Amino acid sequence: MLKVGLTGGIGAGKSEVSRLLVEHGAVLIDADRIAREVVAPGTPGLAAVVEAFGEDVLAEDGGLDRPKLGSIVFADPDRLAALNSIVHPLVGARSRELESAATEDAVVVHDVPLLAENALAPLYDLVIVVDASPETQLDRLVRLRGMTEQDARARMAAQATREKRLEIADVVIDNDVPLEELRRRVQEVWGDLVRRARVSRSSQE
Repeated sequence: MLKVGLTGGIGAGKSEVSRLLVEHGAVLIDADRIAREVVAPGTPGLAAVVEAFGEDVLAEDGGLDRPKLGSIVFADPDRLAALNSIVHPLVGARSRELESAATEDAVVVHDVPLLAENALAPLYDLVIVVDASPETQLDRLVRLRGMTEQDARARMAAQATREKRLEIADVVIDNDVPLEELRRRVQEVWGDLVRRARVSRSSQE
């Protein structure tokens, strides 16, 4: 099994790259999706969040009111650390569960938005960084996601710098390119990942 960490700045197009890798046969473990699942209604995770932050963080349907919780933790590093101490271990446990269900020769791609920020690179056999210029990121966030320029810039500034992400990259996928060119690059990277997975498996036998 080859464990790959996939990351990239907001608006860099990481989800498009993960989709293309899945098309080629990758097993995708999406940290954001798992983070939502572990605090879904009825879970111990949600109960722990409510215990730490109070019932004000619940929406009318009994689920988590994400914007409200976000406004609390975004402005307070201690509250953010408290939230992370609840959610991160649950996400880690579920990720390991999904990983252990994959076959021995699988290429398992962990889609982790804050991989650089949380210094998680050592957990993976290699790290892929989806890279785009800040201008491209800003354009996509405003044009495709409907953010205001101010909000988009704030979200970008809250993440690791482009340089910090590139420092941890074993493979860089440039996404300042047309989709067809991106497809070709992902196909090329996939071939390399499959070769590495085979080498990894044969060295363990």
